[in-house]
Amino acid sequence: MILSPRFKTRVKHHAILIAATGLLLFAFLKLIPGNDITYLWSMSTGYVSIILLALTLLIGPLTVYWKRNNPVSSDLRRDVGIWCAVIGLAHIVFGIQVHMGNIFLYFFRAVDGKYAYKFRDDIFGVANYTGLAAGLILLVLLLLSNDLSLQWLKTKLWKNIQRWNYLLFALILIHAVLFQIIEKRIMIIVILFSVIMIIPLFVQLIGFNIIKSQNNFR
Repeated sequence: MILSPRFKTRVKHHAILIAATGLLLFAFLKLIPGNDITYLWSMSTGYVSIILLALTLLIGPLTVYWKRNNPVSSDLRRDVGIWCAVIGLAHIVFGIQVHMGNIFLYFFRAVDGKYAYKFRDDIFGVANYTGLAAGLILLVLLLLSNDLSLQWLKTKLWKNIQRWNYLLFALILIHAVLFQIIEKRIMIIVILFSVIMIIPLFVQLIGFNIIKSQNNFR
């Protein structure tokens, strides 16, 4: 069986991503203070997924900068996005076990009686709503990260759905900032988070300006 160059390249992508993801998870598990293993995995998967998301947002602008074009679908960006979604969804699984012990209480709270509940309108509730919305977007993007979906949806619609990545970034930004406040994270974690989020925003702005300049000269 002869394997195509593209298939070999994607296998290399995933091998590198598995190794890099594993190393990052190990590093965060060792460096983040605490003894609760569920909390440590929640934090580790959360920050690794943010790093991978930031990388997906860096690939497009850097491609424009180096090659002066940005293809509809980049295998590298797609493969990084797949691992971002996998680790991000793992973060949700661990995260819902950290605080309340009951997934229902992350989104509702009891009022005026044992069986009366209402949507949470506190900072904890907003943090969880944005996290849930981000998780749903991750799931959709993961399910569509394949050639069959691209052929079925056609280029324009598929690309428009993939642009939900920007909304995903905004939701994760809100979610993470709120949990920085709720849990009163240590300064080194706050600084690391800030750097991870600021870099892709800056590079995206550069890429946007390059594309704008190209369009002005056509």
